[in-house]
Amino acid sequence: MLRSTGKVALKMIDIGANLTDPVFTGLYRGKQKHESDLTAILARAKTFGVDKIIVTGGNLEESHKALQLAKEHEELLAVCEQGQKEGKVVAIGECGLDYDRLEFCDKATQLKYFEKQFQLAELTKLPLFLHNRNTGGDFYDMISKNRSRFSNGVVHSFTGEKEEMLKLVELGLYIGVNGCSLKTAENLECVKAIPLERLMIETDAPWCDIRATHAGHGHVKTSWQSKKAEKYAPDCLVKGRNEPCTLIQVLEIISAIRGEDQEAVAARVLENTENVFFKNE
Repeated sequence: MLRSTGKVALKMIDIGANLTDPVFTGLYRGKQKHESDLTAILARAKTFGVDKIIVTGGNLEESHKALQLAKEHEELLAVCEQGQKEGKVVAIGECGLDYDRLEFCDKATQLKYFEKQFQLAELTKLPLFLHNRNTGGDFYDMISKNRSRFSNGVVHSFTGEKEEMLKLVELGLYIGVNGCSLKTAENLECVKAIPLERLMIETDAPWCDIRATHAGHGHVKTSWQSKKAEKYAPDCLVKGRNEPCTLIQVLEIISAIRGEDQEAVAARVLENTENVFFKNE
């Protein structure tokens, strides 16, 4: 159920959605709250201008699931090595460093295996889908050291400082922006400074939704009614579960804070994304 929007005639690509997450089958923390609604989610995304979705995999099992989803739904593209020949795999990832979650993996192990992942990029010639969280310069140093080993890449869900972003852009990387990139005034200043020719957009669904407490929320024009999972309704979003249709909100905020025409921003971001991930289409 739509609350407010203008007519959506834009074409966008969500460069990162975790559609293998159990919540998209109606399963929340081990409890089945409603039936699987992925088909409805994809239809809603299409209605609001999302032409393609890159499905991310955080591990081998998720990557296999992402590949299977991409085979079943033409609008989905998977991020994993297997299946490249089938035309469904468009990047290597998600790979990188995350120092906010060291309880899962220590720094030394992360650094060791991040460097090994560049071998996949060399082998497949695919771009990298990169993760960087609170790494104190280690991520930049690793990318700089190995930059000649991969063709292209995007640092997704960017929440770092403007200075770090500019250094990554100087290395020829793209910057992915989602709701988590639009939380604070400092975040907005960083997003304003991203060169348009280096910008991509994403939802990182089911996470990184844009909330009323976010600094960019006042620029949102499109919204939907949402209900708790226990009271699921097909024409409403599930409260607390982000989904690809909200990509339009990311675009609305970016365009507003940069003072740029929304259609022009959408067109350039689409061009960026197609050049990196879909240049052979």
